[in-house]
Amino acid sequence: MHTINAHAKVNIFLKITGHKEGYHTLLSRFVRVDDLYDTITFVPQECDTFTIEGCEGVALDSNTIFKAYKALNAETGDPDILEFFYKHKVVVEKRIPSQAGLGGGSSDAAAFIRLTNEVCHLKLSMQRLSEIGSTIGADLPFFIYNFPSANVSGFGEVVEPFEEESPTIELYTPPVGCDTALVYKIFKEYYLPDVKPSSFIGWNTLPSRELLRKIDNPIRLNDLYRAALRAYPELENYAKKGWFFSGSGSTFFRTL
Repeated sequence: MHTINAHAKVNIFLKITGHKEGYHTLLSRFVRVDDLYDTITFVPQECDTFTIEGCEGVALDSNTIFKAYKALNAETGDPDILEFFYKHKVVVEKRIPSQAGLGGGSSDAAAFIRLTNEVCHLKLSMQRLSEIGSTIGADLPFFIYNFPSANVSGFGEVVEPFEEESPTIELYTPPVGCDTALVYKIFKEYYLPDVKPSSFIGWNTLPSRELLRKIDNPIRLNDLYRAALRAYPELENYAKKGWFFSGSGSTFFRTL
């Protein structure tokens, strides 16, 4: 058996910098959550087709791990990948809640890519793995590099490690699921004209704890929060002073 942990993330801040080629560009500080992770295991079993267990309710074609499998096949054409997954199934032990702004699906796919690169001896560089990952989702490059803390920009493909003492993070995920595509759509429709990159110059140079102390306003820190509140007004019932909003939601977090 081969096993890898797929960690959650939070966005200390998330600022939209523009929109081009149909996608939003951003600048964000991603921080890995070390005590919350899914586990991906390749378990020996004869399989007639690519087999995933533990992702019930997600159609295979929509599953980020299956997308990663197809992307690696397309990139390498390596028969060892096909052979390996005829003899192993993928078992996912889910702990990261879905539609929560914690990157669970992206982290699972990135962990799958890293582990497959290792066990199938693909010898692809981290940069190449990141480029493959970025075709599946904007968060994958961060999870592929697996830095404890990083500034992420562009479409998510520019990942620069940020040296800091990683904060201990407490999470609270309310019983509300936020659809990322819907939140971004509402942001584009209502808030994209308000984007002012000059308003957050230098944020990427500040340690996460210091930034949260200095700004202390979850709506100012995360451009998607207003869009999420418009899409899911009930989120306001769960907002608490001193807590911040991760990604497109619905998780709130604070540092300890």
